[in-house]
Amino acid sequence: MRIGILTGGGDVPGLNPCIKALVYRAIDEGHEVIGFKRGWWGPLNYNSDDPESLEKCTIKLDKINTRTIDRSGGTFLHTSRTNPGKVKEDAIPPHLNSSDFENSGEGLFDTTSQVLKNLEALEIDVLIPIGGDDTLGYGARIYEENFPIVSIPKTMDNDVYGTDYCLGFSTAVTRSVQFIHQLRTSIGSHERLAVIELFGRYSGQTALISAYLAGVDRCIISEVPFDVNKLANFMIEDRASNPSNYAICVISEGAQFIDGEVVQTGQEDAFGHKKLGGIGVMTGERLKEITGANIINQRIAYLMRSGAPDSLDLMAANTFANMAMDLILRGNFGNMIALQDGLYTYVPADIVRNGARQVDIDELYDVETYRPKIRKARGKPMFLY
Repeated sequence: MRIGILTGGGDVPGLNPCIKALVYRAIDEGHEVIGFKRGWWGPLNYNSDDPESLEKCTIKLDKINTRTIDRSGGTFLHTSRTNPGKVKEDAIPPHLNSSDFENSGEGLFDTTSQVLKNLEALEIDVLIPIGGDDTLGYGARIYEENFPIVSIPKTMDNDVYGTDYCLGFSTAVTRSVQFIHQLRTSIGSHERLAVIELFGRYSGQTALISAYLAGVDRCIISEVPFDVNKLANFMIEDRASNPSNYAICVISEGAQFIDGEVVQTGQEDAFGHKKLGGIGVMTGERLKEITGANIINQRIAYLMRSGAPDSLDLMAANTFANMAMDLILRGNFGNMIALQDGLYTYVPADIVRNGARQVDIDELYDVETYRPKIRKARGKPMFLY
């Protein structure tokens, strides 16, 4: 059997260990593994008439070239936000014509027929996409076209529907807590109010759990629009009650004022997303206007996904990989590996289309005080929802 692997969307710690575990298990079982470069870009851009295209778009994976990749973060295969179901005309590979593909609207073309043609030309028997809901959503699409897949969820926002846990989440929280504590040095020294912005487009779980573990004063999440005047009053009170005379607020990049919208900038990517980020700075400016206090603004951003994975992400990466191989060896395709209620399992691959998984507000967040609210943990999974 010839097994394909790709990693799409944002990089996270845990991808490389997952790739290595897949490769080692597949080879031990007598199979061949092909890695596609840059996510869905690889299977779309491969040109069977161009000998050089094979090296540009794919790499044969073995125990030698993956031996040490589990010790570092990111993805050995590289990544992109290419979505073959929605390709701009100028992004269609130069050896192809846009007239050969269906225009899916707004100047976007569905190149799925080319992806399937290339997978067949490369004699791929089954594909393992590793990514978030966009990457895995397209994987579900080609499964509907009768191409075998087994998906693995990855996102540090931990927002893929159908699983309690995604690769990269634990390390992102670990990094965030570490940097929040380190920032206390400057925040306390200057007796300021601090606004620390974390990633989190649709789900505020990363901000919520990081704030909970780091013991910050206030937390603003993507799911709940907030009143900046109310937040300002809270933070002034928090600073006054702190012997070191400072206060910290953590905020999700997807958060919004009650009278505003999510801050987005730049061009949409291939999945239809603009870049987020800036709500932290805007909040800091409003806090300064309201309170007169000096502000420290800090976006932790890509540092959250930097470096090697922590032990929990290593555990999940290796176990997800072995579960994926179990399904492949049994011919059980069209599924996504998952964790539910603390147990490893698998669910239909198209479940990711049900939307982003979000914070359980009633159980975990106090909308009146802008704080995590964890009172009854019995029966909850390790990351609380």
